[in-house]
Amino acid sequence: MAWVAVIIFVVATLTGGAAIAYVTGAAAVLSFLAADQARHLAILPQRVLSQLDVFTFLAMPLFILAGEMMSRGGITRALIDLAMLIVGRFRGGLGHVNVATSIFMSSMSGSAVADAAATTSALVPEMSKRGYPLEYATALTAASSVLGPLIPPSVVMIFYGALMNVSVAALFAGGILPGLLVAAGLFAYNAYAAVRLDLPGGRDTQMPPVLPTVAKAVPALAVPAVMLGGIVFGLVTPTEAAALAVVIAGITGVVYALHQPGVATRQALRDYVSHLNAALERAALLTGAIFVILFAAAIFGYLVAIQNLPQQIAALIDGLGISGVGYLLLITVFFLIMGTFMDNMMAMVLLVPLLIPAAIAGGADPVHVGVVVCLNLTIGLVSPPVGGVLMVVSAMSGVSYLKLAWAILPLFLVLVVMLFVLVLFPEITLYIPRQAGFIQ
Repeated sequence: MAWVAVIIFVVATLTGGAAIAYVTGAAAVLSFLAADQARHLAILPQRVLSQLDVFTFLAMPLFILAGEMMSRGGITRALIDLAMLIVGRFRGGLGHVNVATSIFMSSMSGSAVADAAATTSALVPEMSKRGYPLEYATALTAASSVLGPLIPPSVVMIFYGALMNVSVAALFAGGILPGLLVAAGLFAYNAYAAVRLDLPGGRDTQMPPVLPTVAKAVPALAVPAVMLGGIVFGLVTPTEAAALAVVIAGITGVVYALHQPGVATRQALRDYVSHLNAALERAALLTGAIFVILFAAAIFGYLVAIQNLPQQIAALIDGLGISGVGYLLLITVFFLIMGTFMDNMMAMVLLVPLLIPAAIAGGADPVHVGVVVCLNLTIGLVSPPVGGVLMVVSAMSGVSYLKLAWAILPLFLVLVVMLFVLVLFPEITLYIPRQAGFIQ
């Protein structure tokens, strides 16, 4: 009867205008009644609060705050100049810069939507001005934003780790090579598009000055260096790394504010305080929204547990004779389909507790499955007809949603190919976690 929650959720989301978290929570409570399990509702508050009382969750608001502080502190321009210095001289150089900037931004914000918004406003107008087709520029920006939740830190991975009791540090370490693999696929496609679309670029491209560009980018790059280095080498926990990221982001913001040309020190500090207040407000709003979703997830998870649905699904899969890899491929396709019209967080809340335990019981590594699921559901953000990132990029660039959805299809296929490569070759995901000692 827990499937009642899924049915109610899908119908209410598609036909109504209520917030997703409220719909999910209400659907789960109604499912308790439909399953004649109303007696368990009395213990529901205690159960929910115990599931939310997880130390790892402290990393989530801190990473969100660090990302907001960095994105509002002038860092995007510094990262774009650095990316231009590294890959700007190639044919289709600004496309490569787009992907490279997403790699840098991903290691700070952990959000596909935030990365897409920052890159769209900073890079798409410049690409269009230099002769790139606007639809291609926006499609590449949307596709490269998928790197946000894959390259650590990742809010989605923290969410998954808490939901499935998997080490967040191991998930972070596991996301590094897959993120670089997906980026390599996007670089390769842009190189192909540069020839097919006759995109501008080459040796004559004007480059930013080397030393000032590197000097300006170094403070920004200190954030991912501290976070990734500390977590992978076991020096800090993800929560401690998030706190360090906030401190470094604050110091970096002051440095950038005081070195703005033509701006007095007092005015620069006033602007910085204003940006900091905006970052704190935005981080509080996002954290509150995420915890409402987590509250709904805890209700649904409790219902799934008392109905023994994971065990029933595992027995069904066993009876059908589907192997571990076969089942993983099957649910990968299913998640891709669901991601086309469901929010990634809600898909995780509704589907992961139901379908993933059977994959792990069949021999799949929890870290490998976690990284694959996080990438899979993030791809849903750039897949028509209901792609959240597509909506943001379309609204910010002025490109119609239908044109953008059509333009992104080749890049969507590249992302799907990379996803199946990761499914079939788990060692890509597990190599760094094994070397770091997170898994055996």
